[in-house]
Amino acid sequence: MKIRKGDTVLVIAGKDKGKEGTVDRVLPRENKVVVTGINTAVRHQRPLRANEQGGRIDKDMPIDVSNVMLVHKGKPVRVGYRTESDGSKVRIARPSGEVIK
Repeated sequence: MKIRKGDTVLVIAGKDKGKEGTVDRVLPRENKVVVTGINTAVRHQRPLRANEQGGRIDKDMPIDVSNVMLVHKGKPVRVGYRTESDGSKVRIARPSGEVIK
């Protein structure tokens, strides 16, 4: 999967189209990512401890990775891979060929 935890992504399809957020979790088996503030749903939660608050909470739900695009230097880019001379595999921004992180 070309998107990793901590990446800044732009939503390109769905109800939150145009919003940016940071990837919290990556679910590679389901081909989904969880992004902060994106695809939120209201869930009812019972208090688990005596001093914990229960009720309705907003929870970030997974979104398909095909509906997000990595943001590199302020622009959404496609991600590719390149093998360096020392044998390491690095992610690159497709239009420019620059190494990501």
